[in-house]
Amino acid sequence: MDPLTANVNPDHLSFWITAPGETDLLFILVAIFLILVLIAFGAFYFTVQSIPDRMVEGTGKAQMQVVGLLGLLSLFTGNNALWIAGLLLAAIRIPDFVTPLRSIARSLKKVAGRNS
Repeated sequence: MDPLTANVNPDHLSFWITAPGETDLLFILVAIFLILVLIAFGAFYFTVQSIPDRMVEGTGKAQMQVVGLLGLLSLFTGNNALWIAGLLLAAIRIPDFVTPLRSIARSLKKVAGRNS
């Protein structure tokens, strides 16, 4: 008999020491905990990643597309500068230049059509 294991009583062992052939309960609990932590971290990461997209809602289509593109590029490349650029672009409201120019063009068409 081995002198190291001769005096070991299984009743006095700690709960994390599993007998041969039994289920390792601590391993299962740690594995479940790690999976839950990984899912929680992923949810937090994607929530933070979508902040610029949520900030830019309700603005012009072009600004939304540029911010979305910067967000996707930063997500796939891991380049934080692109995410910061998207965040700054989402915080700045770009004025609508197209609508007044279209109105001017329509007015010029009307004036040109009347005079000719």
